[in-house]
Amino acid sequence: MAENSENVVDLLLAQHDEIRRLASIVDGNSGQVRKDAFDRLRRLLAVHETAEEEIVHPFARRALDDGGAVIDARLEEENEAKGVLSELERLDPDSDEFTAKFSAFHKDLEAHAAREEREEFPRMARDASPEQLRGMAATVRAAEAIAPTHPHQGVESPAANLVVGPFAAVADRARDAIAKARH
Repeated sequence: MAENSENVVDLLLAQHDEIRRLASIVDGNSGQVRKDAFDRLRRLLAVHETAEEEIVHPFARRALDDGGAVIDARLEEENEAKGVLSELERLDPDSDEFTAKFSAFHKDLEAHAAREEREEFPRMARDASPEQLRGMAATVRAAEAIAPTHPHQGVESPAANLVVGPFAAVADRARDAIAKARH
């Protein structure tokens, strides 16, 4: 019943809080704790950004007066973040290179979330009907359930997500299962 009344802005804000929490764990730890937190963060970011790109950003692009400019800037940030996240995935989490790269990534991640929370979310909450906000929350949850679990740079549009996303999601989930079985 709670999901039927869930508001997309509240859902995204809660996810931003979890992203911040996981990023802080990665930044403040090492070893298996850092690796596990990074894996959870990477997965959450991948599904979160896919859902925003498929559902939230298209709505904001249409609904906000300057939606095109706001969303284009967020998509550029998301594309860059996917590239860095992919690089981080290939590094040893305890290496100096990972630590330095993640520290910069963490700052960029915070800035990106703050811009969404300032420029996009409040205006959506104001301009969308309660039914639209609830509908988007349900659609975001559905999109996240089938989204890729690893970053795929260059797949920031709804069309690209629809074409590439299902194949990437299957490949990612198989990759995750194999990695889990090896541990």
